[in-house]
Amino acid sequence: MKDRATVQHRENMSFTASINGHELIIDAAPGSGGNNLGPRPKSLMLVALAGCTGMDVVSILKKMHVEFEDFSVKVEGNITEEHPMHFDHMHIIYSIKGKNIPADKVNKAIDLSQEKYCGVSYSYRLAMKITHELIIKETS
Repeated sequence: MKDRATVQHRENMSFTASINGHELIIDAAPGSGGNNLGPRPKSLMLVALAGCTGMDVVSILKKMHVEFEDFSVKVEGNITEEHPMHFDHMHIIYSIKGKNIPADKVNKAIDLSQEKYCGVSYSYRLAMKITHELIIKETS
């Protein structure tokens, strides 16, 4: 099984990225010769992790019949100061909101994503430290 992405130069430091029939613009900051027309490639690594684990957790919670009003995943990455500048740590913050949210089931879903299903997390863990936390917001 293969996946494929292509980037085509547009102007200055911007590129159009094509991924499985979807397109987005990536660009550099103005201080690096870009026009800030889109996200930086390194920042998309955060999106890849958040999306991968987020989809896993929602899928697992649905199978567990856990209902929620809102769910989000934030990923914060620490970038080294020396070249090649890279992430050496990512921290995932899972936030779920609803009535009587069962913390044990949400934690189980997160653990399954991190330990078994999320290929992005698995790949990143080979190169850096990954930690996570859960925030539950109860509603009445």
